[in-house]
Amino acid sequence: MENNDCLFCKIIKGDIPSQKVYENEFCYAFRDINPQAPVHILVVPKDHIESSWKIDFSNSYYVAKIFEAIPAIAKREGLENGYRVVTNCGDDACQTVKHLHFHILGGEKLSEKMS
Repeated sequence: MENNDCLFCKIIKGDIPSQKVYENEFCYAFRDINPQAPVHILVVPKDHIESSWKIDFSNSYYVAKIFEAIPAIAKREGLENGYRVVTNCGDDACQTVKHLHFHILGGEKLSEKMS
């Protein structure tokens, strides 16, 4: 199910352009427009799930499919030395788009500090 007001739902539909790096029937991955590392990719489920608060039995397979896709995306991006996967949940975590998404960050030695 999509949310017509959701930025990421619009990106998935192609209504808003993005730099797609991966897509399958369950998820869509694209480059972040404000990268925090040399490689910064967002991976989103094609079904609108607001955040990790909303993951349950009916939609958790999307998360499994995303985590099956992440290593393939990282390999395509040449992240042989490692990468970080992050998700933000809610306002205090600075979740700016209310559509579950996972950040893949890499391409350099990342700081141990998460902020």
